[in-house]
Amino acid sequence: MHDYSDDSPREECGVIGLSSTGTQVAQQTFFGLFALQHRGQEAAGIAVADGSTARIHKEVGLVGQIFTPERLAPLVGSHAIGHTRYSTTGSSGARNAQPFLVETMYGPLALAHNGNLVNAAYLRSELLTRGFGLTATSDTEVMTLMLAAAKGDTWEDRLATLMPSWIGAYSLVILVADTVLAARDPWGFRPLSVGRLPDGGHAVASETCALRTLGCTDIEEVRPGEIVVMNGTDIRRIQAVPAAATLSRCTFEFIYFSRPDSDWDSMNVHQVRQRLGEQLAIEHPAQADVVVPVPDSSIPAAIGYARVSGIPYNDGLIKNRYIGRTFIEPTQEMRTRRVAMKFNSLPENLAGQRVVLIDDSLVRGTTAGPLVTLLREAGAREVHLRITCPPIINACHFGVDMGHDNDLIAARMTVDELCRHVGADSIAFISIEAMMAALGKTNGYCNACFTGEYPVEITRRHTKSQFDHVLA
Repeated sequence: MHDYSDDSPREECGVIGLSSTGTQVAQQTFFGLFALQHRGQEAAGIAVADGSTARIHKEVGLVGQIFTPERLAPLVGSHAIGHTRYSTTGSSGARNAQPFLVETMYGPLALAHNGNLVNAAYLRSELLTRGFGLTATSDTEVMTLMLAAAKGDTWEDRLATLMPSWIGAYSLVILVADTVLAARDPWGFRPLSVGRLPDGGHAVASETCALRTLGCTDIEEVRPGEIVVMNGTDIRRIQAVPAAATLSRCTFEFIYFSRPDSDWDSMNVHQVRQRLGEQLAIEHPAQADVVVPVPDSSIPAAIGYARVSGIPYNDGLIKNRYIGRTFIEPTQEMRTRRVAMKFNSLPENLAGQRVVLIDDSLVRGTTAGPLVTLLREAGAREVHLRITCPPIINACHFGVDMGHDNDLIAARMTVDELCRHVGADSIAFISIEAMMAALGKTNGYCNACFTGEYPVEITRRHTKSQFDHVLA
């Protein structure tokens, strides 16, 4: 079902892989996935191998709902991968839940994927032409079947052979009978890090917060184009394909997706978000009495804005953190009050105040207006909206569900029109230059959703349901 109160870009996915010296790896994987729940809330799965046999459990729902002690008990082994999903290719049904597990001539193979291949349609057509049967509509199944049929003496050889044919974003975890492998695309779109478990084994995960939850030390980023092979205390790292000459890390990991306690590209997410707020205050000041964030991802930026501007920070909106993914369809009356399902105001902090409202992004334009109205109903005298990313005017083809180009409100309206549309007294977006200054970078990041300059050629416009016309 839809979250009618959320205008943010939808999460991509979270992946985790562990190769331990014990046999309780499923429980460890569960806690790692729990730390990655913010990256996907449609489905989750864990696959475990004990050296010869692989077992899997996956369902639609949240990690804590799916994996009860009874469901984890049969997942015995020392090697595991897990996934929590938001769909970017393929519908959100159970058949597209990950990992995908198949039997091959080399033994069991399971694969989970964060990202999106821009040439998935071509690769899928190739498999069908070769006589493969497909049971899902996800590009992850395509990658799984390609790897199952690949030639090579070892799994890392087969994976290295295929990586040049996968164009786009992928951070992968792969489970075979006695090993866990991980790989990252040469552009480095999606994050992936590796660390050492307390028992001497190893783990990889989309974010360092999951590795720290598991007590990992010696945490390092998986390099773009690299394969990591983990077997208990043994680890090998192979530069399978050269990293792209110019990397294309997703800027939105810092703006919105990643948990604030995660690190990426040697930077802490919370600190970067504070600097985004600082840059925004320098670039777009406002005459106001209070700085208020849209919780939760905008809190660090609001702290930074308040610090530089000298305007006091305070809470003005309280978020219902438990609304999550609801399976109950809201009534028409509640749909018209969709923001009230997720936020309540604090009139005591807002009455008579000129408010700077800090938000991370403005995508479809369905939330900003009701939030401004909510603040005004609470007594705010003025509302000045400040956004910590530039206007989003292009769709993402690398694993972020922002909608299509015609869904993006900033692609259809000028800033003045947007201001009138949301009912604010003023509105301003951070510039690309100021955003990159907050990261301390001038290149190495993908900003295609702001600029339209994609790091790889997009020959076909990607839609999430492009393969669902046959397997509906």
